Amino acid sequence: MQRICFMLLVAILIVAGAALLAESPKSNPIVSHIPREPVNSTAIAKVGYSKRRHMLEIEFVNGAIYRYLDVTPSVYRNLMSAESKARFYDFNIRTHYRSVLVRARQKEQSQN
Repeated sequence: MQRICFMLLVAILIVAGAALLAESPKSNPIVSHIPREPVNSTAIAKVGYSKRRHMLEIEFVNGAIYRYLDVTPSVYRNLMSAESKARFYDFNIRTHYRSVLVRARQKEQSQN
């Protein structure tokens, strides 16, 4: 009887785990309403900022978009005025703020 209960519990956990894995980020995508403007950078394509929500969005040249939370307006201004936006990002944003993936990097297009 214990063996049957154990096997039933294992089966339930497997089904529950599979259901959780089936939920992908694509099923609940983040919709961005923050306008992003092009910037001159080798790594960053566009940058947007919401003053009201203190959210910074960075679109990279590989197509990935990340949203950084609780970013002050001065950090955004400093990024936009930095000579090297990629370097400023690396030293002042990347590991200093919580981030959310808005869009994964885009697969490289085959060049035929």
